[in-house]
Amino acid sequence: MPLLDHLRELRSRVLRAAVGVLVGAFAGWFLYAPLFDALQQPVVALADERGSTFLINFSGVAASLNVQLTVSLFAGVILSSPWWIYQVWAFVTPALSRTEKRYTLAFLGTGVPLFLAGAALAWWLLPKAVAILTGFTPQGAANIIDAQTYLGFIMRLVLAFGVAFLLPVVMVALTMLGLVSARAWLVGWRWAVLGTAVFAAMATPTGDAWTMFALMLPMLLLYFLAVGIGHLAERRRARRVTADLR
Repeated sequence: MPLLDHLRELRSRVLRAAVGVLVGAFAGWFLYAPLFDALQQPVVALADERGSTFLINFSGVAASLNVQLTVSLFAGVILSSPWWIYQVWAFVTPALSRTEKRYTLAFLGTGVPLFLAGAALAWWLLPKAVAILTGFTPQGAANIIDAQTYLGFIMRLVLAFGVAFLLPVVMVALTMLGLVSARAWLVGWRWAVLGTAVFAAMATPTGDAWTMFALMLPMLLLYFLAVGIGHLAERRRARRVTADLR
């Protein structure tokens, strides 16, 4: 496919993914009340535990509307994840043979649960992250947290974990395309460990080693799992080519 056609295809897939996110955000708008209650629960729990004033603050006339839009968009990204992950795969699909296109269901069946598993892990770590970052508040002082800043912190944490867990799916796809061999992934394991450590340090805003390793270790396990799956795919392809030559 010529470069211009690739760019048109990319634009089409991005627009379709955006429409899917907007549809999910529309559903998230009606789920705003329970979602916001769940999002602010770590702060409420801290106020009950420490006896200090921890509050989510809406600063400005339009702040409450902006927060509801942000929460709705955040919900839209999560709810529409099967759709936009499919669009990523569909952008790659034209480069695959008709036989290899059968792996679409396997891609979605693996990629969507991995993304949601990463998001769930971040959600599980969220109370600890909030507790660590607010732990520097002096005794008896109030901590008034800006709502938009707080939601940005949560979105960064959840989406970073979710996208990180998609790494093995991308690795297997590149191996299937013949762009990167499984051996190349394995030889570069030291760079993978370094890159994973840097990503985990940047994606976990708490700065503590425990949260960093909570993201780093699953990513490394998924990395080596993807290497193994890519190796099996290459062996299967080699056997198919040998059979065709006979």
